Amino acid sequence: MSDTASNASNIRVIIVGAGFAGLTAAIECIRKGHSVTLLESFKELKPLGDVISFGSNAGRIFMRWPGIEQKLDRICHNSDRLRFYTYKGEHICDQVWDDDVKYGKRFNGHRGQIHEILFDYAQEVGVKIRLGFKVSEYFETDDEAGVICNGERIAGDVVLAADGVRSTARTIVLGYEDKPKSSGYAIYRAWMPSKLLEDDPLTRELVANGDSHVGFLGPDIHWLGAAVSATNSYSWVCTHQDTRDVEESWQAPGDVEDACRVLEGWSPVVHAIARATPPETLVDWKLVYRDPLPTWISPKSRIALIGDAAHPFLPTSIQGASQAMEDGVTVAICLELSGKGHERTALRAFEKMRYDRVLKAQQTGVSTRDKWHKADFDRILANPHLVKLPREAWLLAHDAEAHAYSVYADTVASLEASTKASL
Repeated sequence: MSDTASNASNIRVIIVGAGFAGLTAAIECIRKGHSVTLLESFKELKPLGDVISFGSNAGRIFMRWPGIEQKLDRICHNSDRLRFYTYKGEHICDQVWDDDVKYGKRFNGHRGQIHEILFDYAQEVGVKIRLGFKVSEYFETDDEAGVICNGERIAGDVVLAADGVRSTARTIVLGYEDKPKSSGYAIYRAWMPSKLLEDDPLTRELVANGDSHVGFLGPDIHWLGAAVSATNSYSWVCTHQDTRDVEESWQAPGDVEDACRVLEGWSPVVHAIARATPPETLVDWKLVYRDPLPTWISPKSRIALIGDAAHPFLPTSIQGASQAMEDGVTVAICLELSGKGHERTALRAFEKMRYDRVLKAQQTGVSTRDKWHKADFDRILANPHLVKLPREAWLLAHDAEAHAYSVYADTVASLEASTKASL
């Protein structure tokens, strides 16, 4: 890693979007000696949202940032197992996380609280964050790239578009407008005080003994709930079929009665939790689908899509945020190793290093969703291991920083050989 005090790269990086991809890229670019301007359309930071999970491949990134592990420990969920039930309430099995220790530390908690910790840390290390800056246009030349925000032209050496699944940068990268499509599914999501479940005998056990994590599986529906004792909170998510056009509503207030109708015939425990949910905390979130993009890099190779802008994940992958963070680490290192004047090579190398891994990780979301939603319940009661989440070394033991340093030179050599062969 570069010593930013003495090894400034003089590479000017503009990052659009202060989500987990954008913040990670900004922090890592500062660590590697680059100059960073981070633009966010929201005018103020609000710690909103519900549960989010970071695998150990992201955990090792957090743990390289001084003080972050300790801050996250104070707010994160920490149960030793996920207990599976059928939608009728029959216990299937427990997936114990003992084996995960060999991969590293996971962090699961409230999206807004974790985001606030990272946002503050980015500012502490010197990231210049400009709130209320909504990008209306991207541009690039052979020598620079930039954006138009609020009528202001802001230019740098590269632009990292971390502006989410509805990224406007996709148009300049692809050469056409790429609209999101419905995945056929939506999620009810809620984050609520645990005390609302303490007095009901059906739900008391879920919040009375520290952290807990449970899942109920039914025909084309799955439901997950988690108690976080550190913050006296309970979160739940329910993934179900929903074929409405995503243009109608990307995210909207949820309706408890609608959620209960979706869960008709399910365990009384699930219904008790739904009924206890304050209406203002329930969100109806459409799962947007996009076909894998042919490229994440603009024609002149000075603009790169990262995070959800490049590769939205289904929640069943439990990897969307982690892969976004891996993007941020990798692109910062590619810029460091390329050096000033070779930024376009860096972005092409970033894409080549990340593309196949991300595609493979995305596919885990589809396979897990299908095995839960299309389960033969007689079969899984006889073979409980069939419902367990895959915990594989290629995904969880990955060290994005070490990997980028180790393969960068060979990746660039491969790109150069391909260019010569095409001439």
